[in-house]
Amino acid sequence: MENPQIPVKPSRKWHCASIDQALAWQATTADGLSTAEALVRIERYGPNRLQQAQGRPWYRRLLDQLNNILILILLVAAIASFLLGHVIDAAAIVGVVAVIALIGFIQEGKAEQALDSIRNMLSPQANVIRDGKRTTIPAEALVPGDIVLVESGDRIPADVRLIEARRFRTDEAALTGESVPVEKQSHPVGADVDLAERSSMAFASTIVVQGNARGLVVETGRYTEIGKISELLRGVEKIKTPLLQQLDRAGRVLAIFILGAAAITALLGTLLHDQPAADMFMAAVGLAVAAIPEGLPAIVTIGLALGVQSMAKRNAIIRRLPAVETLGSISTIFSDKTGTLTRNEMTAQAIWLGDEQFLIEGIGFSPEGSFYRVSASGEQETESVDMNRSYSLSDFLRAGVLCNDTELHQQAGQYQIYGDPTEGALVVAGEKAGIKTSEVRLQFPRVDAIPFESDFKYMATLHAEADGQRVIVKGAPDRLIEMCDSVATKQGTVAIDRNEWENRIHELSSRGLRVLAIADKPAAAIDELDHHHIEGGLRLLGIIGLLDPPREEAIEAVKRCQQAGIRPVMITGDHASTALAIAKQLGFAQTQKALTGREIEAMSDQALENIILEIDVFARASPEHKLRLVKAMQARGGVCSMTGDGVNDGPALKRADVGVAMGVQGTEAAKDASEMVLADDNFATIVSAIEEGRKVYDNIRKTITFILPTNGAQGLAIMLAVLSGSVLPVTPLQALWVNMVVAITLGLALAFETGEKDLMARQPRDPKAPLLDLFLLWRVIFVSVLLLVGVFGMFSWILNQEGSEALARAGAVNMLVTGSAAYLINSRFLINSTLSFAGIFGSRPVWIAIMMVMLLQMAFTYLPFMQLIFGSEGLSIMHWLAIILSSGMIYLLIEAEKMGWRILEAKQK
Repeated sequence: MENPQIPVKPSRKWHCASIDQALAWQATTADGLSTAEALVRIERYGPNRLQQAQGRPWYRRLLDQLNNILILILLVAAIASFLLGHVIDAAAIVGVVAVIALIGFIQEGKAEQALDSIRNMLSPQANVIRDGKRTTIPAEALVPGDIVLVESGDRIPADVRLIEARRFRTDEAALTGESVPVEKQSHPVGADVDLAERSSMAFASTIVVQGNARGLVVETGRYTEIGKISELLRGVEKIKTPLLQQLDRAGRVLAIFILGAAAITALLGTLLHDQPAADMFMAAVGLAVAAIPEGLPAIVTIGLALGVQSMAKRNAIIRRLPAVETLGSISTIFSDKTGTLTRNEMTAQAIWLGDEQFLIEGIGFSPEGSFYRVSASGEQETESVDMNRSYSLSDFLRAGVLCNDTELHQQAGQYQIYGDPTEGALVVAGEKAGIKTSEVRLQFPRVDAIPFESDFKYMATLHAEADGQRVIVKGAPDRLIEMCDSVATKQGTVAIDRNEWENRIHELSSRGLRVLAIADKPAAAIDELDHHHIEGGLRLLGIIGLLDPPREEAIEAVKRCQQAGIRPVMITGDHASTALAIAKQLGFAQTQKALTGREIEAMSDQALENIILEIDVFARASPEHKLRLVKAMQARGGVCSMTGDGVNDGPALKRADVGVAMGVQGTEAAKDASEMVLADDNFATIVSAIEEGRKVYDNIRKTITFILPTNGAQGLAIMLAVLSGSVLPVTPLQALWVNMVVAITLGLALAFETGEKDLMARQPRDPKAPLLDLFLLWRVIFVSVLLLVGVFGMFSWILNQEGSEALARAGAVNMLVTGSAAYLINSRFLINSTLSFAGIFGSRPVWIAIMMVMLLQMAFTYLPFMQLIFGSEGLSIMHWLAIILSSGMIYLLIEAEKMGWRILEAKQK
């Protein structure tokens, strides 16, 4: 009879509770709930799904593009121009703003969908006991207290406390980082064990890889372990990249300076020269429009987009534009081990028989490789083992293939295993020795088997032989040594020395290998195998050490990272010894100690921050631990990347400055929480992406340094004209034209510049370093003054010669654009000289841009409708000669300034 009382939601340690206690806590029985009771509970607890986050509507994303103080100033200027009757000026300003907003809107793309992908990982259907009968219901209808039935291939629909489990294993790699399927059983475990060791629990979103089970639903929806990760994702703050932060700060400072300069200029013009207030207001608007680099956001966005395209060619898919720049300042890469730094292909590496030791060549599931003996002194012999004469080794490997349920297949030239990865390693080792799995299993057919159970720590199979039957046992070495009383050697069977074998097991374990033992014994003629048949009298055949090997390309990638001043850090759910062994093989710098998840939990945030720079291997880590590690590193001033492929990496991927997900083996949740996805799952691709990121940032700095002098020269020219009481050399509309032509056409050419040779020999860029340092600020001021002299000089000369303001302004605008084109060649190298054929003509994009600008200026100067819009007039050949000579002089003066810097640097060295 069912208890109608509905339990509250206290925090329970379900994994350490007995079955009876867990059923009592949920006020249910092993026969499950009634339909009526389930309806009551779903009203109380809600459906078994994760909360959905609302994305920004399209219009909100479009409006967000205008959330920039410089853009807002332009909009205010447009409104003021319209109210004062300058409709064309107002329309032009609004048009420029619209183009900038549209570029940002398109590049930003769709809103994040991380929560949707996690939600879709919940099983759509669930087999449940309702009203005492087995039935199938939508997984969303599950409630705490339900009894669910799961079997191989199912996705666990909720967090369940196992009641019955037969040969039950689940794949928890995406949740805990465990690289092999986890054995499950129904007995309570310790109260303080890690999530990965709660063998009495099965968790929502994990996959059943073997066996079947009956379980009590204890948590649903947001209260499941996957639900907690979802909540972490919802609560993680997404920080701005260093470039965006610096652009925001620079924008605010520039806005204050421009508004102040415009106001002071208008006020002084009114007071000193008794100019009409309306005219001075429009002069102030013109100064603001001229000085604001309205094309800068667009050119930065386009530069980042070009970086995205370049990275895509290198198999690095960028999901958010600012990540391109941030990659250039990455100082720490937090990386998951399984499948990212390692191949996720368990491989047999060492075998220890009674009186022989062997090393196995080859990695992964490919059955290619030889066996080599290891001498008593530990030296590997040069000649491979002749398997036709190594009977003990053949017997051992054959036993490993027989006591095994996994198969090896080749598809499209690639080898894959079907079954348990650990058993797959034994099959591959046998194939390397010429033992064909299908043939040997036909030769020694299986009569019966005892599946692996965590209580017994072994698997046993009974096989028919020509002269009887034989039992083969495979399992935990400590357990099998207890069950063995003899050992197989080349000389025959001898008594076992347990201390010696314990030392051998420790030796392999210390190398980070997972150790299995294999034993056998003759059996009487029986049809069913039971535990009492193998309780004693076993003969130990040997032990084998397995390892998920590191990727070869990851080893090189780690080396390149270290050369570039980037610190790789491994975070894994595996044991510390395994993690340390892999880290040493990968070449990690600091591998003396691995910090475990339990040790992290015992630390305060401050203590973790103090030690974070000393440890580069973290083992048995949960999602909460990974998130804390990223935050701790960021608190120490580091710019962090987090690589991963599982749901468990989601929070840290999102909180990291750049989250990097695996594209092939990665979950959709990991991809959607990241800024970058590796299409080839190659850790080395990250290094290429970082190199590209550094190049992009260099080119953006060059572009900004190139664009700002144009604005500076225009602003200074208008200020000088107002303060001297002369005519404005450039109108607001002409200033907009110059800004867009120089920024979009000329400035864009610098985005195609190739990277400097020392890109990956530099230390990571300090994210707190100013976007424009003192050297670049000097360059901006120096070039602004040169352009100012050229523009004001050209305007005054033509005005005095011809007496036409329109003609003089046309000369000033063309002087500004042509001088900027000359400066574009200077800007290819900030310090090094461009006074060479390669320096001047070595960049095709630069000259394409210059040709395009010259065509645009011809249209600006000579086409009637352009003359009508911008108030320009046609220039004579004499005017153009003066403009070209002046531009050449600007180019040479900048090269002379660069030479001065080179001489100064040489003296300092």
